[in-house]
Amino acid sequence: MATILLEVATPDKGEVYAKEINMLITRSICGELGILPKHARLLTELIPHAMRIKEGGGETQLFIGGGFMEVTPDKITILADSAENPDDIDVERAKAAYKRAEERLTKRNAEIDIDRAEAALARAKARLLVKGVPIP
Repeated sequence: MATILLEVATPDKGEVYAKEINMLITRSICGELGILPKHARLLTELIPHAMRIKEGGGETQLFIGGGFMEVTPDKITILADSAENPDDIDVERAKAAYKRAEERLTKRNAEIDIDRAEAALARAKARLLVKGVPIP
């Protein structure tokens, strides 16, 4: 089966993931994308989400906190604002962040930065999805 190299890096951690994969399912500002080997060239902005990586017969997930993705026929490069493997995600911290963001969004007063609260909620939700934890 054909493969494509996936490399994920962040400013603070450097390289987070680098492997030959069969397929990538990711979310950009334009919607969900499936990337296969020999894909057309593409440059897009990513939103916070649980990225799905298919390799061999299995599937893994990786938290992506937004960033940019460049695709060439033989390589996918993701420069993420933040990225975490499932083992690195603190579930209790993600649940607390989800609850805080939800509370801020329900208050919706002049002191709350709605965009920032929505972004925090999206990141917390994606982290919980990567861990397979039901959303509170």
